[in-house]
Amino acid sequence: MPELPDITVYIEALESRIVGQPLERTRIAKPFLLRSVDPPISAANGKRVTGVRRMGKRIVLELEDDLFLVIHLMIAGRLRWVAAGAKVPGKLGLAAFDFPNGTLILTEAGSKRRASLWLVRGEAGLEQFDRGGLEVLDANVEEFAERLKRENHTLKRSLTDPRLFSGIGNAYSDEILHRAQLSPVKHTSRLTEDEIARLFQATRSILIEWTDRLRQESANDFPGKVTAFREEMAVHGKFGQPCPVCGTPVQRIRYADNETNYCPRCQTEGKLLADRALSRLLKQDWPRSIDELTWS
Repeated sequence: MPELPDITVYIEALESRIVGQPLERTRIAKPFLLRSVDPPISAANGKRVTGVRRMGKRIVLELEDDLFLVIHLMIAGRLRWVAAGAKVPGKLGLAAFDFPNGTLILTEAGSKRRASLWLVRGEAGLEQFDRGGLEVLDANVEEFAERLKRENHTLKRSLTDPRLFSGIGNAYSDEILHRAQLSPVKHTSRLTEDEIARLFQATRSILIEWTDRLRQESANDFPGKVTAFREEMAVHGKFGQPCPVCGTPVQRIRYADNETNYCPRCQTEGKLLADRALSRLLKQDWPRSIDELTWS
């Protein structure tokens, strides 16, 4: 799922292309995408774009007459900037937003259709999308600590909870926790002040570094490689590969459609965290530490 760095770069690319331009037409290729009925989507046609903003992991196009188009890409949704009037791709295409200088295409890979589009009127209409998460890049360590301690969860869950923190998901939470050298399953109530400060700095540095990296990657082009799995990442998506800090093979915890990646030496004092699927299968044979692992 595109997270804060990806969404930020998307927004910057959109600002330079569509702010001040009229939205000539919205073409909905897959009816499930549109989740609102009043005002009708046709009400956006002809309205000039006055701004683009981020709400958590959502992209908001601000239009004249107090209208707002809200795009949630979810896991597999992506945006493309193509020639004006281009055809919506048959298999992956969900919608097209036509401007005089180009067309914004919304696509979604995979069979699970989760991306959504809403048209709402007024700031009051936007409130339903505000999950209340803290913007870490605008916060100080005290505000960060208050949010972290508000509910007692594992660090992984807390960082990815949009009610607590804005714009952080599965991929960057792995990178943040690795940078902070903290276990993804450590509970927030057990954190020391030093660990909280370390996590705060790691969160800020990872988000800033990756936003800058993605800006440089796309340069003046529209972002074309938005993915949760990048070669430069330390642990996310790197199961079995060496940790860039200590060389220990990266481990994972799989659950539902997600997985958490971590370094057992850097983050869990050499302990292997139980993977629901594998530990249930292996039972007493499940290794408890990295010293019990045999790598071929």
